Amino acid sequence: MMNYIKLLNAAFESFYFDDRLNPTHISLYMVLFQEWNSCRFMDEFYVNRRELMRVAKIGSKSTYHRCITDLDSWHYLLYFPSNNPYKGAKLRWPLLGQVMNQLWDSIIPN
Repeated sequence: MMNYIKLLNAAFESFYFDDRLNPTHISLYMVLFQEWNSCRFMDEFYVNRRELMRVAKIGSKSTYHRCITDLDSWHYLLYFPSNNPYKGAKLRWPLLGQVMNQLWDSIIPN
């Protein structure tokens, strides 16, 4: 079972050390995190771009796509775009503990 507070604290700690992130990345991440929580931390879940943009206060599709692909390439999440507007994109959340260790190793010089 996932511990919401520990996962959220790990995310905030990684945000602190990651200078690549801007407020839009963090806003989108938090909306996605809440959606993952609403899905009871399932291994994978589907999201609706319009709804995510509305809740994250993102006004442009290009900003949304840049941010979600950045979060994917930086290993905050796994993003599988969909060409089906009725299904939405699929997301997977990596195990934060393992990923955070990798992120910290790449961000914090020894």
